[in-house]
Amino acid sequence: MGRLTLPIRPNKKQEEFFCSQHRYVAYGGARGGGKSWAMRTKFVLLALKHPGIQILLLRRTLGELRDNHIVPLQKMLADTAVYSETKKEFLFPNGSRIKLGYCDSEQDVLQYQGQAYEIIGMEEATHFTYFQFQCLTECNRYSGNMKEKFRPRMYFTCNPGGVGHDWVKRLFIDKLYRDGENPKDYLFIQSLVFDNKYLTENDPDYVAALSALPEARKRAMLYGDWDAFEGAFFPEFDWRIHIVHDPVIPKNAVLFRALDYGLDMTSCLWCAADEKGNVTVYRELNEKGLILSEAAKKIIAMTPKNERIRYTVASPDLWNRRQDSGKSGFEIFVSNGLKGLIKADNARINGWRVVREYLNHPEGVSKLRISSSCRELARCLPLLRFDERVREDASGHPHEITHAPEALRYALMSREPKNAFKRKPKFRRSLYTFDTPQREDGYDSIIQYD
Repeated sequence: MGRLTLPIRPNKKQEEFFCSQHRYVAYGGARGGGKSWAMRTKFVLLALKHPGIQILLLRRTLGELRDNHIVPLQKMLADTAVYSETKKEFLFPNGSRIKLGYCDSEQDVLQYQGQAYEIIGMEEATHFTYFQFQCLTECNRYSGNMKEKFRPRMYFTCNPGGVGHDWVKRLFIDKLYRDGENPKDYLFIQSLVFDNKYLTENDPDYVAALSALPEARKRAMLYGDWDAFEGAFFPEFDWRIHIVHDPVIPKNAVLFRALDYGLDMTSCLWCAADEKGNVTVYRELNEKGLILSEAAKKIIAMTPKNERIRYTVASPDLWNRRQDSGKSGFEIFVSNGLKGLIKADNARINGWRVVREYLNHPEGVSKLRISSSCRELARCLPLLRFDERVREDASGHPHEITHAPEALRYALMSREPKNAFKRKPKFRRSLYTFDTPQREDGYDSIIQYD
């Protein structure tokens, strides 16, 4: 076997990727960053350096796998490794192996269960589902073929968009980790077309083509903006404008809550409306598995005693009686101390239009601000997609990202004039007027607090 010679020199971002040894490393984030070349070249270098290492390299479809990796690797390794078309793998003289596979359907990933690979690569990771990613992590372990100690790793290349956008963005961009996920294990190396001098010098028209894309897609594919991928329901969302650190709440602001309850997820937002109609979301609760009484107690516990909550707007289905108890969710909430509940206006399309108006930011100013501490709302809002059947509605899939945005819709709809008092209140108004929805538990909306 002859000596391997790389046809081009890696750029600085590719060198960083070659040297990375984190448990999970994602590379790319935009078009033209040299992702595929970097992935397969790194795997060849690993195979040559570590005798006996077992490597799995995946694309979503066989056609993509062949065009992007099998054919280029056959040329690169013609004198270095033996390729088996039947098994779709390259065998090296030192016992190392690069196995190439694909997961065209959701269940195709199950074929790798029971196998072990020290290295697993997911090319265009946002084309894979979270279920497929989880299944592959089970295969990422010591194979028994290596004599040296080696910590298993997974490598990903990716662009914004696709079925896997949510989980890739959560782990590598937003860095929102769950129990069992160690933040130190994850590394994201952003590479744009501007970092790839080989491409910009040899194909300058490619940059021009990316620059000519529609605005949302250009932001994603040219600049690597993960909040601007094509299909976003709220392209108006902008982290620089809508997310604020330590927001200042005016003393005379109307404080209220918005609640989307479900056993799968209870989402509650604490909001403040100022005299100009601007709304700030300053606190959130997002927790799974809470029964109604637990949710009520949790919301009360998270509300400081000196916080004058005017009302809590909640989904109308809480007023439906439940077969198991004969009581409504509203009654259970009130009996557990959560007073001041009012029915939300649940008109979806009109509600989303209102949210869009609040997100709109002419001259860089928006009526909606979200505290950076409200990480779930900030994560989920830009991930909403259009419903393919009802274009003006947001998709209900994936369902896990819909709860906080639904609560926000209830919150903003409650500030619309049609929800204002239809009779004059008997209490003294403050220096300026706020629209205060009528409470449904018999308590005065100013006098009674939690």
